[in-house]
Amino acid sequence: MPKLTSVLLVDDDPTNNFLNERLLKRLDVAERILVAGNGQEALVELQRASSGPRPSYPALILLDIQMPIMNGIEFLRAFQQLPPAQRHATTVVVLTTSMDARDLAHLEQLPAAGRINKPLTPEKLDTVLQMHYQRQHC
Repeated sequence: MPKLTSVLLVDDDPTNNFLNERLLKRLDVAERILVAGNGQEALVELQRASSGPRPSYPALILLDIQMPIMNGIEFLRAFQQLPPAQRHATTVVVLTTSMDARDLAHLEQLPAAGRINKPLTPEKLDTVLQMHYQRQHC
């Protein structure tokens, strides 16, 4: 099964990033796994990916909502401003524990392809891959 080009994990919790990265590597989901500690760092990663002669956008972003500096909602607002080719090359899935009604209402208006509750499991990842990439890894 072909791998995704890259996955960008965006979470301020180093333990979550470590465990999610380990899971993605174990299941051999992507060629590269990138990690950002907040939305601002994620935007820097996206800018880095778009530079050069051949852009290499992450195929998937797993995004936390509650983060310092730039939270997931703010990131999604900024993501909407990116060039269409970049937005369409990347699927953003919110991975969160937040059940705050305001957060959920904001998400309805933003370009997130879905929402799954933490923790990320092989089954949840498999569902994301089936829904958005018509593939199964688990």
